[in-house]
Amino acid sequence: MELDADPINMGLRLLACLFHLPTAVIYGSCSLFVSILHNVFLLYYVDTFVSVYKIDKLSFWIGETVFLIWNSLNDPLFGWLSDRVFLSTQQPGAEISSPEVVLKRLRALSHNGPLFAISFLAFWVAWAHPGLQFLLCLCMYDSFLTMVDLHHNALLADLAVSAKDRTSLNFYCSFFSAIGSLSVFMSYAVWNKEDFFSFRIFCIVLAAFSIVGFTLSTQLLRLRFETDGKAKWDQESTLKELYIEKPSAPQEKRITLAEYLQQLSRHRNFLWFVCMNLIQVFHCHFNSNFFPLFLEHLLSDQISVSTGSFLLGVSYIAPHLNNLYFLSLCRRWGVYAVVRGLFFLKLALSVVMLLAGPDQVYLLCIFIASNRVFTEGTCKLLNLVVTDLVDEDLVLNRRKQAASALLFGMVALVTKPGQTFAPLIGTWLLCVYTGYDIFQRNPLSNVVSAQPKLESDRVLEPTLRQGCFYLLVFVPITCALLQLFSWSQFSLHGKRLQMVKAQRQGRAPEIKMI
Repeated sequence: MELDADPINMGLRLLACLFHLPTAVIYGSCSLFVSILHNVFLLYYVDTFVSVYKIDKLSFWIGETVFLIWNSLNDPLFGWLSDRVFLSTQQPGAEISSPEVVLKRLRALSHNGPLFAISFLAFWVAWAHPGLQFLLCLCMYDSFLTMVDLHHNALLADLAVSAKDRTSLNFYCSFFSAIGSLSVFMSYAVWNKEDFFSFRIFCIVLAAFSIVGFTLSTQLLRLRFETDGKAKWDQESTLKELYIEKPSAPQEKRITLAEYLQQLSRHRNFLWFVCMNLIQVFHCHFNSNFFPLFLEHLLSDQISVSTGSFLLGVSYIAPHLNNLYFLSLCRRWGVYAVVRGLFFLKLALSVVMLLAGPDQVYLLCIFIASNRVFTEGTCKLLNLVVTDLVDEDLVLNRRKQAASALLFGMVALVTKPGQTFAPLIGTWLLCVYTGYDIFQRNPLSNVVSAQPKLESDRVLEPTLRQGCFYLLVFVPITCALLQLFSWSQFSLHGKRLQMVKAQRQGRAPEIKMI
């Protein structure tokens, strides 16, 4: 086995020396191998099952309902299974940081990354009854995606403690995610419901690229980690062996799930953060769900089709590029100040748009696009805040090791309902204000021009447009006010954050060169 492994390791060492890739670049490249598949999945999976496989309505809603439940529960479940061993506590001085934590996450990525790519392929070939395949594919795909996301996000907290290094890691994640978004534009050239062969070949190529990428990047990270940290590991292992031999060594106390939840309930900053993030997730998905509706009823008769397509494209890829600038601001001012500034900007832009009214076409175009770009950009910064909460959780509860994946999973458990609330609350508000039911065919579009419009139609048309406009501006105003209040209660910044990081670095020195 060692003889077989040596040529592989030598090849990987040669490849690393050839490219001189920083750890942050290798880590960020994992986002590329996820985004090239996930963006295509989001765009085509519903259309594939509805238009190509002809799934019936009941099976579709059963699959979506089961998926909704599983999607909410699997984050904390997988986080608990992954990190429950790290929840034990020890007396001060007993804490010994272990490189096995990062290696464990890299092993999980090296296994689940390729499986995620394979589960992506399962959507594009009919191999079972459409309803059964829809349910199994969604749950299987989301399971591997969750495992990849949890361990990849957890590495953000485990590879680095300093804000500068974490910002560098997140910078490359945004950069590679933006590149991965290009797969959506390429997919338009091969998408054809009548002839699925070209699209299947395209998906196979994407999946193969993702499998190779995950395998190579995780192996390079493991090699880099072992090489850079070898001396420190040996020292830590020696100290740990000497410590265990002492008869007076304090015994570890294992934490149950109920005890962990009690600890989280007393974690004040965690509670305020998830309140703010729940609103943020709601607003992100509200923008995604109602973006086409706003374009149709506010701008469709005033802009060309190409302009509408451009706005859609900008809103899709610009958040990743814009996040690169936000991260540079985070290095200078800190994440807390940048996020607070984005909340004030969202509030200010919404008030200006409200005062200007729906007839300012160019201003409306800029607002619709920027509202989505800034909202998505804020979402992408919040992983940095979660890593700070991981540090505080470790210090407050004197954990043996930071339970990074578990905390990311608990954040997802509380905030993912925002994905469901967004379309429900949005359609309810629109229906209450205008009487327009989005799930029925628009009666306005069925009015034939050969007949004069009824007076009720003339009244309903501007009312619907006005309702969409008020929905467009009042939702971000409300969200911004609630988020500014929640964020003002969040105290993990400034001197407190420096103190927490100093305590974690004092107990578990950074062993990774970013």
